[in-house]
Amino acid sequence: MRISNLRHHPSFADTIAHRGWNAWWTESGVPLEDYRAHLDPMLGEDDIPFALVAHEGDTYVGSVLVIDNDLDVRPNYAPWIAALWVDPDYLKQGVAAALIKDARQHIALLGRGTCYLCATADKRPYYLKQGFTLLEEDVTGLDVFSIETR
Repeated sequence: MRISNLRHHPSFADTIAHRGWNAWWTESGVPLEDYRAHLDPMLGEDDIPFALVAHEGDTYVGSVLVIDNDLDVRPNYAPWIAALWVDPDYLKQGVAAALIKDARQHIALLGRGTCYLCATADKRPYYLKQGFTLLEEDVTGLDVFSIETR
């Protein structure tokens, strides 16, 4: 398995959009095409926002986005690790941890010392195990975490 920046493998953009939209946005009223359009800036400059894709050749394994804000009620936190997704066939193989690790390293290279993540409370044990610190519980139904990038 390899982890690549989406800008080097833009053919995965539609797959990333499809997975993310189906996982988190189907009931939002936001069309898939609009969600997909948010990935376009990630295909350009090497800055935030960016996306990483885990793949085996042309086979999608998983992905993660790094964005400026993933929780409107916490605009002072930035950047965010968001939309972490691993295809079911690859679960429990360390893919999510590898994507988080690579995202943190890339954020550090961009000069940021801390990043944030929000998730439902049932995911708390996993993110604590990955080294995240719980900052806040139940912020609009989500836990808020931080982690150093270095």
